[in-house]
Amino acid sequence: MNTKSKKILSEIRSYVIITLGLLCYVLGWSIFILPNSLVGGGVTGISAIIQYWTGFEISYSYFIINAVLLIVGFLILGGGFGVKTIYAIVVSSLLFKVVPGLIPESFIQEIAINNGPMLCCIIGGALDGVGMAMTFANGGSTGGTDIVALIINKYRSISPGKIIVLMDIIIIASSMIVPSDGTWGSKLAVVIYGFIMSGVLSFTLDMVLSGNKKSVQILIFSKYYDVIADRITQEAGRGVTILNSRGWYTKEEGKVAIVVARKN
Repeated sequence: MNTKSKKILSEIRSYVIITLGLLCYVLGWSIFILPNSLVGGGVTGISAIIQYWTGFEISYSYFIINAVLLIVGFLILGGGFGVKTIYAIVVSSLLFKVVPGLIPESFIQEIAINNGPMLCCIIGGALDGVGMAMTFANGGSTGGTDIVALIINKYRSISPGKIIVLMDIIIIASSMIVPSDGTWGSKLAVVIYGFIMSGVLSFTLDMVLSGNKKSVQILIFSKYYDVIADRITQEAGRGVTILNSRGWYTKEEGKVAIVVARKN
């Protein structure tokens, strides 16, 4: 098989995995989150709130909001998003339209609603995290608030990660002011469940993305590098490498102990 064929097969494989990841993401929302009227972060969270408030389907609002953000992103940041991001947004919108109609209501009742919102926000968040990790690992992106974060970061020295977390907090908390028949206590519970779901999603996303890293490299800067190195070799049974170092600000010479160990 020549190089071109291998490259084509690799691209096909990445698109298949992205599609499966998006299916996991949509299943998490369709089975566990939406039937319990829960909310989450990002554009999907905004779309869910719109659906609860107006009845406007999440598939349409998800696509419209992401399309607008993509256009704004192209105008401000340039065409750096890539085809896979556009593919992921289109496929997610289609899945949000098709998947809910394929899942029997009795199945959702038994596996999700009957087990309570706490379990649902945990399982839904985990499914969403796995789906997003599969998408990210193959060069895709769900767009959404990521684009807003990059736009803000272009003009303000604020990390995109902090911006995304702040926006998720605002989106989830905004469900409190959406008119509904629920009491303030039930609305507050929805917000708390939303924060739990976002935490589970982030944890799962990080665990899946970093799961392929079999080992870590630890750099130890200390004047007592020799004592530390002796204890690591004798008590932890790990090898240690000592390198010469020089602090550029102080111009002081020193030593750095390096340890390579399994992640666990």
